[in-house]
Amino acid sequence: MKDIQSISRRHLLEGAAGAAGLIALLSPALRAQTAPARIRETFDFEWKFFKGDAAGAQQPEFNDSAWKSVELPHDWSIEGPFAENEPTGGPGGYVPTGVGWYRKRFRLPESYGDRQVFVEFDGVMENSEVWINGHYLGKRPYGYSSFSYDLKPHLNFGARDNLIAVRADNSHQPNSRWYTGSGIYRHTWLVVTSPVHVAQWGTYIAISQMTGDFAMVRVRTRLANDGKTHSNCTLVTTLLDKDGKAIQTAEGKQDLDAGSDLEVVQQIAVRNFNPWSLENPYLYKVRSVVQEQDRVVDEYETTVGFRQAVFDADKGFLLNGQRVKLNGVCLHHEAGSVGAAVPERVWERRLSILKEMGCNAIRTSHNPPAPEFLDLCDRMGFLVMDEFVDEWRVSKPAVRYAYSRHFDEWAERDVVTMVRRDRNHPSVVLWSAGNEVHEQWGEAQTVRKMVDLFHREDPTRPVTVACHQIGGEPSGTLPEFLAALDVVGYNYVDRFRDRKEKYYSVDKQAHPNWKVIGTESSSMGRGVNLDVEQLWKFVRTYDYVSGDFMWTGIDYIGESRWPAKNSSSGVIDTCGFKKDGYFFYQSQWTTKPMLHLFPHWNWKGKEGQVVSVTCFTNCENVELFLNGKSYGVKGYVFPRRGLEPGVSTANAPPSNAVRTTSDLHLSWDVPYEPGTLKAVGTRGGKEAVTAEVATTGDPAAINLSLDRDSIAADRRDVAHLTVQIVDDKGRVVPLAENEVTFTIQGEGRIIGADNGNPLSHEDYKGNRRKAWHGACLAIVQSTAKPGQVQLTASSPGLKSQSIAIVTTAGKA
Repeated sequence: MKDIQSISRRHLLEGAAGAAGLIALLSPALRAQTAPARIRETFDFEWKFFKGDAAGAQQPEFNDSAWKSVELPHDWSIEGPFAENEPTGGPGGYVPTGVGWYRKRFRLPESYGDRQVFVEFDGVMENSEVWINGHYLGKRPYGYSSFSYDLKPHLNFGARDNLIAVRADNSHQPNSRWYTGSGIYRHTWLVVTSPVHVAQWGTYIAISQMTGDFAMVRVRTRLANDGKTHSNCTLVTTLLDKDGKAIQTAEGKQDLDAGSDLEVVQQIAVRNFNPWSLENPYLYKVRSVVQEQDRVVDEYETTVGFRQAVFDADKGFLLNGQRVKLNGVCLHHEAGSVGAAVPERVWERRLSILKEMGCNAIRTSHNPPAPEFLDLCDRMGFLVMDEFVDEWRVSKPAVRYAYSRHFDEWAERDVVTMVRRDRNHPSVVLWSAGNEVHEQWGEAQTVRKMVDLFHREDPTRPVTVACHQIGGEPSGTLPEFLAALDVVGYNYVDRFRDRKEKYYSVDKQAHPNWKVIGTESSSMGRGVNLDVEQLWKFVRTYDYVSGDFMWTGIDYIGESRWPAKNSSSGVIDTCGFKKDGYFFYQSQWTTKPMLHLFPHWNWKGKEGQVVSVTCFTNCENVELFLNGKSYGVKGYVFPRRGLEPGVSTANAPPSNAVRTTSDLHLSWDVPYEPGTLKAVGTRGGKEAVTAEVATTGDPAAINLSLDRDSIAADRRDVAHLTVQIVDDKGRVVPLAENEVTFTIQGEGRIIGADNGNPLSHEDYKGNRRKAWHGACLAIVQSTAKPGQVQLTASSPGLKSQSIAIVTTAGKA
């Protein structure tokens, strides 16, 4: 048996104890060593996969020798091919789905015979069924729910194999309004504990008081006794700082009957703490240690941040007492060429690009995300609206097999799973019980029950529903429905009648105590959208609007019409490349001087014709030049300020800004001639930033760049290789669509290639990709062996280029 490799994640105990657990679990020569109290190791490697149904595949004696070897997370739908007649259709991105089977053999030492063994799945798409050694464990319809099974009653120990089998049935289509992926597309974990242990997601940590430099931490811990004897145990709960130093400890003795569980409540007082904020997302850990007769029988760690998040009817959103506007984006769970099986580094890169834009909030539309996504939001300083589902009992048009079929039987269990899994994340500040649910027209009983359910599991966070019919005619969202919400969520607040101009003010006058947020609004992708500019002015100006989540931050597969396979509503494309609209939000959400000019300046055959040149900037003034000739200085002022107290018109300070428009962009009409456009942005009368757009020559060469030139040799880590088609002066040729071939040698593999073009039907998993807008992308993943990866990109008629990535033992 090959060793299972450990990777860092929340609740995974790292260091010597984790390493000893790995050895004890899988190395026969060292099984006699004392095992740690809790082992939680990745269960992702050495799986067998078969696409299709396979009668009897749950039985250990079934012959799977011809099956494909895969590593998890795994998404078979992204392997394609794209086809117009696929049952997923436009909503699902025209990909194949169906049924798939997974099987994995593993062994456990004899010494684990008196311990509890669980398998955890972060998500299986969808209708998953699981067996261990031929014994049926259960079914989970909702593909976004995390779940676990107790393996202990049916396990073999010692030299005999165990066989776990998983059937994923995603054949009922269409079942979603966007791309879902298929299979075990999130991580899996094997957990070994003592009979007395902290239950799964068994801690609930809340800051019950936070005043000045003092905080009171309330820790609720659910202990389980799966053994056959009564336990007199002690729970020791310790708060650790980011360096692992103990801050405070609480301790208490507990009596726990066999086969029972018990929730223990403890309080920890803390002074001089570091608050969690967007600028400084400081994280603590709570370590829960269970002891029996001075012997440690379980250890469990939970990440937590100290912060106060308040939605106010007049002040909007307050983080630690300071007003913060939620500059938000909606995101789906997939990531272009890797589909729904997204390596953590892919999300880290995407979130970094959004952070650079000034984004500070994410809506997980329309489902619970992967756990590691929320871990990243905790560490990187994002606020999260964590959403449950896209529909309740009433199905949506053209989606026959979605969640409405399971709502009555599974909604409570799925909500409990989601909230208990996610409620300790400081990034999560708002629950969303649903998106555009049709019950908003007809009844309020269901929404009241849903809100009560969220409150029962987490009374510290408010609950919303993203409503798209507020103010609708002839029938809109029921007032009773909206009254049940802690925060009223608006999808497209400007959709109906005079709300196109009045936005939230209509309801502010009628319902002054409502707390409001824009849960979904139009975005600015390529070009200019004046409606987006006007809405942002309103959101920015009125404090009572908590913020806005625009649709979407990143392009996603699905919600398309053939021949397009993906939506193009994002300000970033599926490669992570920035569109023009990205810079609009950056101009409004950041303060560092920036300036972006568009379009490109390759208009051969249009000499003398007028081209509209647009600029997004946060500078006061911008002067545009073409080949050294000035086309004038322009500027805008937002927000405009009136006189302050004690300041009269006579002594008001002069403004350096030239105001030529009431819009949030600048534009010039320029007769086209080849050459160089140059924009100079100023602040306070001084040059602050410049930007140039030049006419390029023909494609001449390939230019390669990496987001990282060193990655961990852990079969997980990835590097993003950006390919640009450049002219003989090294300038990106904006209209180039040359086909690029990738060659890779060494300790790595290409797991996805993309160009961001919605109309491209090329194989995401192939070694060729056409450029689009002069660029394309390849994602390279490491093997388990340290070494080097050599990448070469070539194209007929172009100078090729090679680049190297080092793969290192341990964290890169």
